[in-house]
This record gives sequence, structure tokens and C-alpha cells, in this order.
Amino acid sequence: MSNSPDNADLPPLPHAHRPGTARAAFAYRDYRLVWTGMLLSNIGTWMQNLALPAYIDDRTGSAKIVSLLVFAQLGPLLLLAIPGGIIANRFNLQRYLLFMQWVQLVFSLVLAAIVSVDGPIWALFLTQTSIGVANALNAPAFQASVPMLVDRRDLAGAISLNSTQLNGSRVAGPAIAALLAIWGVSTAQIFIINAVTYLFLIIALFMVQIPDIRSKPTETGWRRALSGVNIAVSRPVLSRLLVSMTLFSLFCLVYVGLFSSVARLNFGISPVGSTYRWLYATWGLGALSGALATGTFLAHKHRPTVIRFGFIGFAVALAAFGLVRSVVPAFPIGFVLGLFYFMTANAMVTIFQQNLRDNERVTVMPLWFMSFGGTVTIGGLLAGPIIDAVGARWVLAFGAVFALFLSWWCNLDRLPSSSFLDAD
Repeated sequence: MSNSPDNADLPPLPHAHRPGTARAAFAYRDYRLVWTGMLLSNIGTWMQNLALPAYIDDRTGSAKIVSLLVFAQLGPLLLLAIPGGIIANRFNLQRYLLFMQWVQLVFSLVLAAIVSVDGPIWALFLTQTSIGVANALNAPAFQASVPMLVDRRDLAGAISLNSTQLNGSRVAGPAIAALLAIWGVSTAQIFIINAVTYLFLIIALFMVQIPDIRSKPTETGWRRALSGVNIAVSRPVLSRLLVSMTLFSLFCLVYVGLFSSVARLNFGISPVGSTYRWLYATWGLGALSGALATGTFLAHKHRPTVIRFGFIGFAVALAAFGLVRSVVPAFPIGFVLGLFYFMTANAMVTIFQQNLRDNERVTVMPLWFMSFGGTVTIGGLLAGPIIDAVGARWVLAFGAVFALFLSWWCNLDRLPSSSFLDAD
């Protein structure tokens, strides 16, 4: 199966690196600036993503309440990702993206003010929902625009680097938060630091020119809202990946949003303690390693094979993470769990993006965010009460078994060649 366009008669690339690698993508000045701004901004975001669920879990002792908080953060992706793509298509993308960063910055400061006085839980949910709405409106347009900063032949490297910065920040954010907690920095002050880090991405967006490539839909009303769905259905590789990621998020990734509750119940560690923060950072380091692997020594491996073995490795690691009762073995197992998690997800999104035309991204990428980010919140809402009632081990065991099923079902090699973009 071939997933790359024919390179004959194309102009030379503006670098001497192997096409499609992370080094090739990083050779583009505008992409490099935006990537750096995203990394620094996301470090603050992951500091907040670690601190707020842990704060709620410590304050309430309820996985159900934590799952509701995660839904407030990521649930808007389910409802607003498609409208967000349509709205973004009406505006200049650069100004639209800048506005959404400012909105998230302001509400992060509001969150800090509420936590500083141990304000009511409902106020935290309302503020977190506001941040989630801005993120839902921002994410599809952002992820549709950034890959266009590089040549299509270097798209795989750019996607890998995007995952690398996301997971690099997932490591750095909790690690920095742990150090700051040791030095006496409060949860509210961590949220203020997060607000400041948005400025790095805002400055980067001012320094580059985001391509303003828009789709020209012929549909109106609801038909226009479903144009991305129609594209995905007409291209089986996209629909198979979307369904696979939706099921993966729903049944296998519930521990992501409920990490603090799993750590408290399975390993007996406080969600506001330094041990928890280092465990979370170790898991994030594994995810970073998985993202780096797909952009380096796995860059030219057959990605459907990477996906199949990634699901199998994830299943084994998740089962082990659920079975161990001591925090000591949880560290190396958590690292492996993170590695297979993002190695698999990154290989999937790479194939997904390679099978989109540039003018399709802003309408189809919202579906990916609904399946990858939004569906995790539904899984958390379902699993939270179960974890409160019977513990986390059975929930993780079910996720492990389901991941094995996905290793068989998400076999893209069984699809006909006409399912892929370059065969159209």
C-alpha cells in the first residue's frame, strides 16, 4: 500500500534532509517558530491539566466529579468541533487563531482566581467549560493550518513533531509543576504561569504567515456541517481510522482523564503529592518517546503494521498497569504504556492527514478531534462511577482486552487501494 503522492515533476525541497522526517519538517522557518510557541504554551497547559484534576480529586475524593471536570474541558470538542471548522472557514485563520489564544489566556486567569480562594466547584466547571469551548473552536483550525507550513512531502515529519511537542510538554509540564510545588508554588499560581505561556504562541503567530487555504463548500445548512462526514465516508481509510480512534478513546483511554483517581486507588498515592506528578511525567515521557519513534526510526516503516503492533503493546502495558499494586513498578510500566499509546495514535493521525487534501482539512479534522479528544470524556463519564464503585482494575482490564480487538479490526492493509487518497 502506498500513502504518498507521486514525487515526479515536483519542485525540489528547500532542505537537504530525507523527505518526511522530523528534521525535514523542522527546516521550515515558520513551522519551527509556531512549533516552539506551541511547545512553550503547551508546557503551561499540561501544568494546568495535571494540577486541576488533582486539585478536584483531593478536594472531593470522587472519580465521578473528576470525570465531569474532564468533560468540561474536552466535552466541547464533541459539540463544537464541526461548527468550529465551519466558523474558522469564514475568517482569516491567523486572526482567528490569535483571538482563541487570548480567550484561553483570560479564562486561565479567572480559574486561578477561583482556586486561590477555594471557590465553589460549579464556578470551576463553568470556567473550565469556557476554556474547553475556546479550545474546541481553536483546535481543528490550528491543526488544519500548521501542516500547511511545510511541503506535503514533509507532512509526516510535521505531524510527528506536533505529537513530539505535545508529549514533550506533557513531560515537562508535570515535572516543572512538581518542582514548583516543592518550592511552595500554589495551584492557583500554576494557573497564572499557564496564562503567561499563551503569550509564546501569540508572539509566534504574529511572526509567521499562516496559509489561508479555505474549502469552497457547495452545501448549505446542515449539509455543509456534514461535508466533512461525507468526505470521510467516501474514503474508507478515513472512516476506519475515525471509528477505531473513537472506540480506542471510549474504552481504552479512560485512564487518561482519570489518572489521578487511578493512582489514588491502585497505588495509594496522593494526587497532589510529588510522587503522583513524577508518575504522570514518566507516563508522558513514554508518550514523548512514542511520538519521537514515529518521526525517526519508524518514519519509513509500514504504518498500518505500526498501528497493529502498537495496539497489542498498549493492551499488554494497560493490563500490567491495572494489575500492579505498588507504585514502584508502575513507573516503568507507565512509561511503556505512554510509549505504545502515542506511537499508535501518531501513526493513525499521520495516515489520516496524508489522506486529506489541503482544502479538506478544516472540515474533516474536527472529526478527528471529536474521536480523539471528545470521546475520551464520554468514556470518563461512563467509567467514573464504575471506578468509584468497584475500583479501577476491572475498567483497565476491559480496556486492555478491547485494544487487542482493535489490533485486528484496524488493519488498514485489508482495505482496497482505492480507499486511499493517492489511488483516487
